[in-house]
Amino acid sequence: MKYYSTNKKSPLVDFKEATIKGQAPDKGLYFPESIPQVERNLINNIESFSDEEIAFRVIRPFVGDTIGEENLFQIVRDTVNFPIPLVQINERIYSLELFHGPTLAFKDVGARFMSRCLGYFLKDEKVKRTSRGVTVLVATSGDTGGAVANGFYDVEGIDVVVLYPSGKVSAVQEKQLTALGKNIHALEVEGTFDDCQQMVKEAFNDPEINRQLFLTSANSINVARWLPQQFYYFFAWKQWNDKRHPPVLCVPSGNFGNICAGILAHRSGLPVHHFVAACNVNDTVTNYLRTSGFEPKAAIPTLSNAMDVGNPSNFVRILELFNHQFPELKNKLSSYSISDHDTLSTISEVYQQYNYLCDPHGAVGYRSLKNYLDTDAAAKGIFLETAHPVKFPNAVEQSTGKKIDIPVTLKGLMTKEKKSIAMKADFHELKKYLLI
Repeated sequence: MKYYSTNKKSPLVDFKEATIKGQAPDKGLYFPESIPQVERNLINNIESFSDEEIAFRVIRPFVGDTIGEENLFQIVRDTVNFPIPLVQINERIYSLELFHGPTLAFKDVGARFMSRCLGYFLKDEKVKRTSRGVTVLVATSGDTGGAVANGFYDVEGIDVVVLYPSGKVSAVQEKQLTALGKNIHALEVEGTFDDCQQMVKEAFNDPEINRQLFLTSANSINVARWLPQQFYYFFAWKQWNDKRHPPVLCVPSGNFGNICAGILAHRSGLPVHHFVAACNVNDTVTNYLRTSGFEPKAAIPTLSNAMDVGNPSNFVRILELFNHQFPELKNKLSSYSISDHDTLSTISEVYQQYNYLCDPHGAVGYRSLKNYLDTDAAAKGIFLETAHPVKFPNAVEQSTGKKIDIPVTLKGLMTKEKKSIAMKADFHELKKYLLI
């Protein structure tokens, strides 16, 4: 499998080089040259396959011969070694719970897969290293940073630098970014996630930084973070009882890597009735589907902070999947914009009616799916519950009156000291920090 840049001005690379580089030299995102088709036997008899076997068969064509099959299977096994259950909420709506991993968020799948792939590649002496080792540079709107930090924590020869917007992540998310120490370095930026993302992009395109550092990305722009997100869509199909009627899939969407992976899985052969991008008031894509005009805007802080993205990087990959044909895209993808007020009322409604606790992102997903199902009376659907409610105690407790117990896995972390470096939303400050 070869990968091209979405800007079409860089050479083709294999999975290994795409993973190590993160972003193409022409500032585009790497995209597979062809979309492999999943074996029909896997789709038709998916209940008879283990999760590890499903994930291995899905990802193997994308990895090609850059990782041996035995090693790849072990990487996949380590990636999906926690449950991803499909939970019925009512007669038409189901929740796919992606928060049972080590950092209680869906990002664990992509971060664990990428960290293990990169670790494998770095053991290969053919990979050129600098005397300073490898620097993983990542921007986060909430959960990415914690998942990446956990995945790379205490890995020899790798430093992780995480940029996050000050005051715009939850207390639990911030602890997961700032309390680990060792090779994990948190930069608290006076700005938005879009500011953080722009600073990271500038770093990857700065010649001086790239001469002195072995730099790679762990955001979903990296193919090793983006592609394994296909796994849980196949796991959902494995647990879906009505195989004659494929589900609507509704995905809380910020940078659009997650729903893009779902659409890629569909293009590979996964049965899906329709996709819904659930957005908060950061409605760039919602407006695009209404007007066909893509107009990025400044991010607005919301309760569903991991989705506070005004210029989603991965949307260009969705356009690639549909050959930039707007009618075809609009036929397969809908989008709704949900306010904080409706987010809180949805958390309360779902808890009172069905005794199910949503986090704010899941609530945006539930409400968006419900809105779509109101237009399609025969359909049933799945929304992705992307984070554990404990990460957003204020919103959840305000909506339900229920106090959320902190899981045992988090109690030790919450008592640790926060360690971060304050920084203005200025690329030159980031460059100075990186080159010290």
